[in-house]
Amino acid sequence: MLPATFKLCAGISYRHLRNMTGLQKTAVVAINHELKRFAAPGPSNWISQVRRKSSLLSSRSEEKPYSEVEMSYVKQGEEALQKSISILSDQDNWKTEIVAANGDKVLSKVLPDIGKVFKLEVVLDQYPDHLYGELVDNMEQMGEWNPNVKQVKILQRIGQDTMVTHEMAAETAGNIVGPRDFVSVRCAKRRGSTCFLAGMSTRHPGMPEQKGFVRAENGPTCIVLRPNAEDPTKTKFTWLLSIDLKGWLPKTIINQVLSQTQMDFAQHLRGRMETIALPC
Repeated sequence: MLPATFKLCAGISYRHLRNMTGLQKTAVVAINHELKRFAAPGPSNWISQVRRKSSLLSSRSEEKPYSEVEMSYVKQGEEALQKSISILSDQDNWKTEIVAANGDKVLSKVLPDIGKVFKLEVVLDQYPDHLYGELVDNMEQMGEWNPNVKQVKILQRIGQDTMVTHEMAAETAGNIVGPRDFVSVRCAKRRGSTCFLAGMSTRHPGMPEQKGFVRAENGPTCIVLRPNAEDPTKTKFTWLLSIDLKGWLPKTIINQVLSQTQMDFAQHLRGRMETIALPC
């Protein structure tokens, strides 16, 4: 049953697999292996729902083959998504960092080989599709409504799901943390009623290190949008954040800055959605 599900959802047949490049085959095998691991007892119900509805690998049967460089970005994006889902599906050992009066909360845990990761959990009064459109389709406009971001620029698109971006973050109040920038590969997926935006740091020839900015690293990171169980017109918004800000910064400051940044983001996103016209 499970192999047949992979074949049906991902649009992958033996003939297509045989025609793939070595790097493409590696990506298929890695993702199928990760989905099989999710089939074991333990993952939460929304992970199982996503797995049943569709594989996390897009069909390549009708598209022009990617170059090796493009495929490496696709593979990095899929890897970020795999790792993020694996982290989020484990509900154990999360520690509360902040809880707001409206129920917004930030949790954290320390993971081997990654370090401390943060998880924002909020409920937003918007449909998941509306939030997905703002965060993915209008990604480059984020600097207009999020004061913690100076600019987001898409450097390269690879197919429908993958892009390489450059983000410039503003310095914190009092310049406790100076300006940082990131070059990231992002993997955007919509599967059933659940939407994902995963990412991790990468390199791109079109964006060397910038004067006046410290090149920080992130990932795996992932935003997950799914209908709220109690009211499907609202969205359960989860944001997994893993960042190395670089520089000589005390851990206590880093923890405060990152958790507060997530709380601020939720508020800025609410404000943004209230000011734009949305389809009914």
